[in-house]
Amino acid sequence: MTTDQNPLENDVTGATIWLTGLPSAGKTTIAYELADRLRAEGHRVELLDGDEIREFLSAGLGFSREDRHTNVQRIGFVAELLASHGVKVLVPVIAPYADSRETVRKRHQSEGTPYVEVHVATPVEVCSVRDVKGLYAKQAAGEISGLTGVDDPYEEPETPDLRIESQNQTVQESAAAVHALLKERGLL
Repeated sequence: MTTDQNPLENDVTGATIWLTGLPSAGKTTIAYELADRLRAEGHRVELLDGDEIREFLSAGLGFSREDRHTNVQRIGFVAELLASHGVKVLVPVIAPYADSRETVRKRHQSEGTPYVEVHVATPVEVCSVRDVKGLYAKQAAGEISGLTGVDDPYEEPETPDLRIESQNQTVQESAAAVHALLKERGLL
């Protein structure tokens, strides 16, 4: 290695780390904590926040099953593309349907890109108390419908690579659990 070589050039193992769970489960909070840790270790990291993706990449899509599937596939495509170029891609997205998540996993497998599914398995009762965006309160007041896990389905992953019960540990402990899995899989 020459002295002018970028140390990040040695970090070529990309991967998609997909965090799925109910609204206010803690997906994004865990992802940001993990992103900070990975960056501090010198990894190239991108966080694909579901709300930002809906605003910029999936603008115009609603919340029907078909639109949710399309949204998840768009995110999965971008994640796989980045991961195939050596980026650790953190994807905190509800992705309520098992078949949509499985399609993303299969795309990664067919491209030879590592994919890790993390189920942030926070119970709806805890999520509704956290209610980060006020969605549960709006649903209870009848202002919105189609809230995932309440009056719209959420199909929990049957065999995720990791299941986190965020209500039983700190954000740092949750991020550390994902970090440990990545290390165990040879992705760090």
